[in-house]
Amino acid sequence: MEAGTESSYFKQVYIFAGLSDDEIFELSGSARKRSFRSGEVIFHRDDPGQVLYVIKEGKVKICLISPDGQEISLVVLGKGEYFGEQALLDGLGRSADAVALEKVECYTLQRSDFHKAILKNPKIAISVLEVLSKRLRNTDQQVEDLIFLDVYGRVAKKLLDLADAHGVQVSDGVRIDVRLTQQEIASMVGASRESVNKVLGYFTDKQYISTDRHRITLHRMAELRRRVY
Repeated sequence: MEAGTESSYFKQVYIFAGLSDDEIFELSGSARKRSFRSGEVIFHRDDPGQVLYVIKEGKVKICLISPDGQEISLVVLGKGEYFGEQALLDGLGRSADAVALEKVECYTLQRSDFHKAILKNPKIAISVLEVLSKRLRNTDQQVEDLIFLDVYGRVAKKLLDLADAHGVQVSDGVRIDVRLTQQEIASMVGASRESVNKVLGYFTDKQYISTDRHRITLHRMAELRRRVY
């Protein structure tokens, strides 16, 4: 990868925003470009963690899969976000699976290059801690939702969260710019696909949402918010 043509992209990534132009140029020069097909596993839980991934295009889900094949989706990440940092910091294996939800282009940084950047600019470590803290809070919220919300509330809240993180304004609402199957939504809210199918059907009948080729558009967000609790 040519550092000169890619350094402008790294400036837009939150954790690298405090680096100087020279540091950005050096960092981008050590990065490597990777591509993944839709549905391709980027890494598995417990794999050795020596690489940080920065998303240039596409969506990646971070998930946990039980021994009997049940899946819980923790978060969906998009352009400008990164993943794989936890294993780089503690030296242990990957804590979850990472799977491409669509065609994904990433830049990868080796552990040694990432550590070198942190030593040169400790602000990177602070930014990483901020993101880790946010993800931990989100996980705590997921546990709380599983305990206190019914399936209708959990699905409504997840759709609103996805619209906030990956929404695109359209003429009749906000379209979630992630291709989602009912099974994927089920894995995000800790419910069966059949239950999610029933909820989505209800929301569609009420004209809260519409679906087209696995893309969901939210039309009546205020009603969805009221359905959360």
